[in-house]
Amino acid sequence: MVIDFHTHIFSEWVIDNKDLCIKRDATFRELFNDPNARIVSFQELIQSMDEEDIDVSVVMGIGWNDAKLAVDSNDYLIDAVAKSNGRLVGFAGVNPAWGDDCSKEIDRCSNAGLKGIGELHPDTQGFDLTDGKIMSSFLEAVRYHDLIVTTHSSEPVGHTYGGKGKTYPSVLWEFIQNCPGIAIVCAHWGGGLPFYSLMPEVEEVLANVYFDTAASPFLYRSEIFESVVSILGAHKVLMASDYPLVKPSRILDQISGSNLEEHEKNLITGGNATRLLGL
Repeated sequence: MVIDFHTHIFSEWVIDNKDLCIKRDATFRELFNDPNARIVSFQELIQSMDEEDIDVSVVMGIGWNDAKLAVDSNDYLIDAVAKSNGRLVGFAGVNPAWGDDCSKEIDRCSNAGLKGIGELHPDTQGFDLTDGKIMSSFLEAVRYHDLIVTTHSSEPVGHTYGGKGKTYPSVLWEFIQNCPGIAIVCAHWGGGLPFYSLMPEVEEVLANVYFDTAASPFLYRSEIFESVVSILGAHKVLMASDYPLVKPSRILDQISGSNLEEHEKNLITGGNATRLLGL
């Protein structure tokens, strides 16, 4: 089974009202203000999955600020998952800064069948991942429903891009320590956090942490796969595209062309996600 762990879809209303959403929501504006930035619907994602031999995709929110847009988008994800015949797994878009309203939305989405939360975008959503007071009710709800949390991640060096933000390894490191027992997925290779796991104390804290490969060709050379696997092991890596930003075939081609063992490739392209998602 081939699983793309990181994709984004939007309702026809959002697609038709892109300019309005740009005005209303800081995260949407940061990610899609570029006229060339592509957004797709549930139907377009399924068509792409058929063309690229993807069995299952995780569809997730973008870290909405606007609560109404977030709830409507979560409704769209819930409906898309229900109509997908098992092809889609949903992660709800919420903002921990909403407090009790965030917990209520997590309850609602979990009860409707979504399996995770994300993608969190702390910078544009205006909250601090390391703030225990802000994050406590969020984490309580996540633990109660046994959900997976995906957070945006970025490097403190290198080129800038829309939505990069400052969710650096140091921020992730502190956040993860506050989340014992919770499965955390750090998007975009965790902004380089895997390399710090050469430190024994970091490796120990990353016991329940995974790293997805979303947008990898825009960030690292293809050797990243072999490098991270040599440090952390293949069981920590989740194939992800960030579709429609990147076609999953670009990621799969990098994995296929690597020097990894066949069983390692199989873990990355679907085995790890199958286990983590309970499929």
